[in-house]
Amino acid sequence: MAQPPALSIPKVAPSGRDIGFALGIVAILCILFLPIPPFLIDIGLAFSIAFSVLILMVALWIQRPLDFSSFPTVLLIATMVRLSLNIATTRVILSRGHEGHGAAGNVIQGFSGLVMSGDFVIGVIVFMILVTVNFIVITKGATRIAEVGARFTLDAIPGKQMSIDADLSAGIIDEKEAQRRRSELEEESSFFGAMDGASKFVRGDAIAGLIITAINVFGGIIIGYFRHGLPIGEAADVFVKLSVGDGIVSQIPALIVSLAAGLLVTRGGTAGSTDKAVVDQLSGYPRALSMSAALMGLLAIVPGLPLLPFVALGGALGFGAWLVPRRVEAENKARREDEEKKVVQSKEAEKESVKSVLKTAEIELALGKQVSTRLLGQHQELAFRVGKMRKKFATQYGFVVPEIKVCDDIAIPEKSYQIRIHGTTIASNVLRVGDVLVVTGSGRKPSIPGDEIREPAFGMPAVSILETFAEDLKREGFHPIDNVSVVLTHLSEVIRNNLPQLLSYKDVKILIDRLDPEYKKLADEICSSHMSYSGLQAVLKLLLAERVSIRNLHLILEAVAELAPHVRKTEQIVEHVRVRMAQQLCGDLADNGVLRVLRLGNKWDMLFHQALKRDAKGEVVEFDIDPRTLEEFSEQATKVIREFMDRGLPFVLVTSPETRSYVRMIIERLFATLPVLSHVELAKGLEIKILGAIS
Repeated sequence: MAQPPALSIPKVAPSGRDIGFALGIVAILCILFLPIPPFLIDIGLAFSIAFSVLILMVALWIQRPLDFSSFPTVLLIATMVRLSLNIATTRVILSRGHEGHGAAGNVIQGFSGLVMSGDFVIGVIVFMILVTVNFIVITKGATRIAEVGARFTLDAIPGKQMSIDADLSAGIIDEKEAQRRRSELEEESSFFGAMDGASKFVRGDAIAGLIITAINVFGGIIIGYFRHGLPIGEAADVFVKLSVGDGIVSQIPALIVSLAAGLLVTRGGTAGSTDKAVVDQLSGYPRALSMSAALMGLLAIVPGLPLLPFVALGGALGFGAWLVPRRVEAENKARREDEEKKVVQSKEAEKESVKSVLKTAEIELALGKQVSTRLLGQHQELAFRVGKMRKKFATQYGFVVPEIKVCDDIAIPEKSYQIRIHGTTIASNVLRVGDVLVVTGSGRKPSIPGDEIREPAFGMPAVSILETFAEDLKREGFHPIDNVSVVLTHLSEVIRNNLPQLLSYKDVKILIDRLDPEYKKLADEICSSHMSYSGLQAVLKLLLAERVSIRNLHLILEAVAELAPHVRKTEQIVEHVRVRMAQQLCGDLADNGVLRVLRLGNKWDMLFHQALKRDAKGEVVEFDIDPRTLEEFSEQATKVIREFMDRGLPFVLVTSPETRSYVRMIIERLFATLPVLSHVELAKGLEIKILGAIS
């Protein structure tokens, strides 16, 4: 029969520190049973005091209670050291006390002489006060705090565990961070539970010290009187001094350790060392320091009270009230400078990183070398006018266009500039640096000679003249346009032509969040039942593509809600929204209450209707027009529209509702800025002036 394999137990080779720690515990146990000479007792008592002071200092300087999670174990060891030394001193006092006050060692003799001042009654009183402070005040309060802390910590464990699991499921933290938090939660519960039990060590130590002292006093007197034949008075004097001295030497480290335990459990959730947690919070209110200084000043002038202590304290508090705000301001300033320095460093690191190459500005104005030099002196004005332009777009179209980046680019011709949208060059122009531009259209031309060119924003006829003749042009009644205005006008028009690309999904969400609660609810109903937020974004983009403002978003939502349950095509929803917004459309396009209209002739109206292909339900599914017919229409439309545009008067092209979107599709390739309306989009109460027809 095969034997089962033996269990393999890993063996860890003990280090020197492990062996030394084990020997120390064994030494404590040996003191309980073996007689110890007085000089070793002196060393042990000194070690007990030093050990307790070390525990107190660590408790003061740790950042959080869990950083001293071994405190319950340390407390047990410190308690055993004191109790074992109590037993050793008891053995020495009872066996050698008749030899005199130095029988139990120099430490006990020194403390008894220092505290008692030669009178054992004083020593008894001091000893009882120390026991009372330790047992009733410090230990009892620390025990209660530890009990409540342990209870609340254990009650909060399920909720904290669920919070960690929720953060892990949501992807806020990873598995490694979740394990760290769980481990910290286990340590916290174990620590406060252990502190609840460890506080009983301190109480038991105080009670044991009181009983041991009483035993030493009565037992020593009996042994000295009956065994060694000392007079009762001498026996009482010797043994009471030795016993009380031993009790005081034991109670001092016990009091220190109790104080350390109290500081540890009262820290709660305060982060930082104890001096930061206490001193900074007490001195963090200058008005409180000022009031305290004023009170000390009043007490100083009260008859019968000493002047110097209250004046000194009042001066110190007043100096603190003056110093603290300045120190806080200096710290805040240093912190701000440090944060700004980090931001600058991060930006520089970002510029140097490869990832920065992948980021492109949404709107960018790239200037050639000569153009940049020309506009450099007007940089502040350029930045101001760019900001003003963005505000105008926000007011006019209902959303904030992205920031406009102005930069130099040595790759482009030095007299040129380029306008880029999402990194793609949309428009460029050669700027006549040092010239002014006079837009003439089909009107008269200035008498001053210049070069005839096309204005870059609208393509209108213009004359470029040297800047030195600007005043002469004004006297002739013309309005010369400087280089900055030419560039910004061109930029403004390019942005208008590309508004749909600049309306992001994030912008749509921001616009909806700014609505009243009722309209936010309406948007949620539309986007949850009939279309998505991306679908609503598509509707807004189509409106902006024809320069229709979306500032009245609540009206757009109402119009979308009317048709969205019945129609899925975005184009049909947009046409319905345009009809509902006819008043806004015509109001934005009218000039002083007059809307100038150019009609589509009967011939073209009929041809466009015939090009509409419908399905069995009568809905338009296709627009099919002969290319030669389309080319002929483009030629006629260009001729007629250019004639009216050269006059410089704003007008719109009007066609039938069913063909409007298709006519717009053709016209925008010829004249991107020309609005195309349908007959049903002409608002009531508006004066219509018919300019002519394309026929």
